[in-house]
Amino acid sequence: MTRRGARPAAGGGRVVEVSPDRLSGWVNRFAARNNGLTNVTADDGGVSIVGGDGTTARIDVPFAPMALGDREPIEAVLDHLAGIGAIGLILVRAGAHSVGICRDRKVTVSSTDTHYVQGRTAAGGWSQQRYARRRGNQLTAAQQETAEAAARVLSTTAVAALIVGGDLKSIVAVLDDPRLAELKTLPRREFRDIAEPRRAVLDEVAGRSLDVSITVRDVT
Repeated sequence: MTRRGARPAAGGGRVVEVSPDRLSGWVNRFAARNNGLTNVTADDGGVSIVGGDGTTARIDVPFAPMALGDREPIEAVLDHLAGIGAIGLILVRAGAHSVGICRDRKVTVSSTDTHYVQGRTAAGGWSQQRYARRRGNQLTAAQQETAEAAARVLSTTAVAALIVGGDLKSIVAVLDDPRLAELKTLPRREFRDIAEPRRAVLDEVAGRSLDVSITVRDVT
């Protein structure tokens, strides 16, 4: 899978995604670049580290809360990720959906399909109103089809967490289906930056499913 580059963080700094197998190495390189580590603290949402030069990094774990116990913080993160188990995936936009289950960042079962939803038009008057109703009905039908696929596919395995991606309004509409009520109680993460849902995109999201998001802020 293609690794994603850093993106700007809200409030300054940058955010990077790091896979579990690269996390220990990333922390070691952070320490080497920033005059060692002066502080490492953990809570049930992740780990905060401070470099010797004042640079900070916050490692947010997906599917919190994370059990800490008496383990070293990075070890606790890796144990948490290793124990997630099966994850449900629901990706939806107006024109398509792709749903599935992944384990250890690999898709094990899936269903992908396209929907016919008319594009927007600049026309006005009665024609515009009729068009808007027709398009609204098509969107509703597409969301119902996605919910049906999710109910069918995700019922094959007990999932411990959920990933959603795509269009927020469609995601909300799909999860409001009564058949998916239990999914709304699961630990969840969102990938809003996905392309049109396809099986290849589902594989990419599965590959990112256990990545941690790290927010790095340099000394100002």
